[in-house]
Amino acid sequence: QVQLVESGGGSVQTGGSLRLSCVASESIVRANWMAWYRQAPGKQRELVASISGGAGTNYVDSVKGRFTISRDRAKNTLYLQMNNLKPDDTGVYYCKSPLLWGQGTQVTVSS
Repeated sequence: QVQLVESGGGSVQTGGSLRLSCVASESIVRANWMAWYRQAPGKQRELVASISGGAGTNYVDSVKGRFTISRDRAKNTLYLQMNNLKPDDTGVYYCKSPLLWGQGTQVTVSS
């Protein structure tokens, strides 16, 4: 059974950094579109960043210049480097492939 497993969440203060990882049990990270979503308390899940099979990237405006999505094909791993974190970045972050969701990892940013 193919799985996506996120890690790297935690609690940081405003201005801090975290790097999220999403490991796939098969090589689905290598060529497919992949993305990170987040869901803040009381809000709908939103697309934060995506990376295409050709490595093109897209970001929601609120994280541009602060977050970077990347992948390591050899490790079947998707990353989200998050810098200069703000309280509005708080939420559960989910990794997504075309067919699968990960279980989510909590990110909490305090002021």
